[in-house]
Amino acid sequence: METDEIPSPDAHELTDQAADIVAAYVTRNHVAASELPVLIQTVHAALVALTQPPAEPAETVEKLTPAQIRRSVTPDHLVSFLDGKPYKTLKRHLSAHGLDVYGYRARFGLPADYPMVAASYAAQRSELAKTIGLGRPGALQTRTTPPKRGRRKVA
Repeated sequence: METDEIPSPDAHELTDQAADIVAAYVTRNHVAASELPVLIQTVHAALVALTQPPAEPAETVEKLTPAQIRRSVTPDHLVSFLDGKPYKTLKRHLSAHGLDVYGYRARFGLPADYPMVAASYAAQRSELAKTIGLGRPGALQTRTTPPKRGRRKVA
């Protein structure tokens, strides 16, 4: 039976390797006698950590079905995959959970064009912007400007 595992060295081998590494380091670098035990412990701990199996990835991508993605988007709200609650906009909700838009899409395997704002809310905001004149060149200049403040000139 073949295994791809590398045999782990015993504690004695690790101690010998740590001693060799520390000895080589000390010959070229100045180390105070009081710092030597800490250096040995640090090198030994690093060698032990190298013999451990690699850690499992902490977070895996939760692949959602297309039906789940379609159900999460409605005209009035978006359903968060983090807590299942509806939101008009997801940006603040995501930042409260330590995510950004790209991290959220990557975590749940969402397409790049997945909306972060509900359609009705986006239309409402767009209409509001149009009524106050945003997006039109010169729209702000047509508004009446308040009189200048300052001293009057005396004749």
